[in-house]
Amino acid sequence: MTNKAFQDYYPDDLSHCYGCGRLNEHGMKIKSYWDGKESVCIHQPKPYYTAIPGYAYGGLIASLIDCHSTGTAAAAKYRSEKREMDTLPPIRFLTASLHVDYLLPAPLGGVIEIRGRVKEIKGRKVIVESWLIAGGQICARGEVVAVQLPEHMMPDGFKK
Repeated sequence: MTNKAFQDYYPDDLSHCYGCGRLNEHGMKIKSYWDGKESVCIHQPKPYYTAIPGYAYGGLIASLIDCHSTGTAAAAKYRSEKREMDTLPPIRFLTASLHVDYLLPAPLGGVIEIRGRVKEIKGRKVIVESWLIAGGQICARGEVVAVQLPEHMMPDGFKK
């Protein structure tokens, strides 16, 4: 893994997401990295993300899969264009579809690992499959259809 996360490359104007924005003082600030052909995120959830005592709230699981997958989509798009992640214009993705299958309750108290794999890159769309591991078991699987941020939503300095 590299030292700099995918999310660390996001320009300041695009770094406020609750899940992955490094500039959101109240957010989770997740960090995703390449690990070969897969992406990986290690996250230590706060105890208040409780569903029932000792187990993670399902919304946290969905958020982790969502933000890790959109970060993976951006990194994969840069790779497919043979560009470094610090080159302009920036590439960011939004979630068009999020599907999560909850397989087992995810225990709190330890780290949660989210892994992702790109299924498809086609134009402005990237499909990422991810799985969440807690307590040594796959607790959830997800699929995100991510679409590249439309130009009208880009900060003014990055518009064509």
